[in-house]
Amino acid sequence: MRDVTIGQYYPANSIVHRADPRFKLLIMLLYIVMVFFCDSFFSFGFLTLFVLVTVLISRVPPLKVLKGLRMVIVVVLITTVLMIIFYRGEGEPLAEWKIFRIYLDGIYASIKLAWRLMLLVVMPTLLTLTSTPTELCDGLESLLSPLKKLHFPVHELALIMSIALRLIPTLIEETDKIMNAQKARGAKFESRNPFKKIKAMLPVLIPLFVSSFRRADDLADAMDSRCYRGAKGRTRMKSLKFHAGDVIALLVWCIIFVCVLFLKYNWFGWAFIAVIGL
Repeated sequence: MRDVTIGQYYPANSIVHRADPRFKLLIMLLYIVMVFFCDSFFSFGFLTLFVLVTVLISRVPPLKVLKGLRMVIVVVLITTVLMIIFYRGEGEPLAEWKIFRIYLDGIYASIKLAWRLMLLVVMPTLLTLTSTPTELCDGLESLLSPLKKLHFPVHELALIMSIALRLIPTLIEETDKIMNAQKARGAKFESRNPFKKIKAMLPVLIPLFVSSFRRADDLADAMDSRCYRGAKGRTRMKSLKFHAGDVIALLVWCIIFVCVLFLKYNWFGWAFIAVIGL
């Protein structure tokens, strides 16, 4: 649970921290699309380079960002192994044992899949480390504000996301306290047997669910006592304002997206011919 970094804010004075949350959400959406467009090692390396530059600019310790990968590393490893074993490529297999065959194309595909999964975790982790839940809530509500004309509950959706992000560190801390209390009573969580490990987690999950429902009930009472009635008539203490740097950052990532498209569809030659023709 200590490896979960999504929802935890890391205070620092950087360009990424000061950026408008609306632009950060747009860049994140563009980034996710880019990750799925990458299909070559060169395009993955090209995108990874800009991710590393963004991490360095944010002044967040790289190890703290990479710490979020620990919660998905098992899924990545299992998926990679399964793809190597069951991938059916063309040509002669590199190794063969009974019904299992390992192809070179399968190894390449598994590496790309693992790389894609890790990229999909790193940037959302950096987004929550450099933005408070309130900023993300306000940014999402502002971006979805046109849907209010269709009577879509934009404010309520943004509020749910904000509460969920805010409660992630609280639930992690609560889980840690419950596990320490159970260890003091003789519980063992370090067993290598998966069935014993699952059985040992039951005394943790039940108090955690009870505590979560109690916390949600207290939060609802607190909102009622403060006369919360939804988005109607509500104002913000800090209004969102974009700066020239936000627009430049969005344009830079748009250029990166175009480069990724060029790498995928091999448009460099066609673009060069078009320029010469003009």
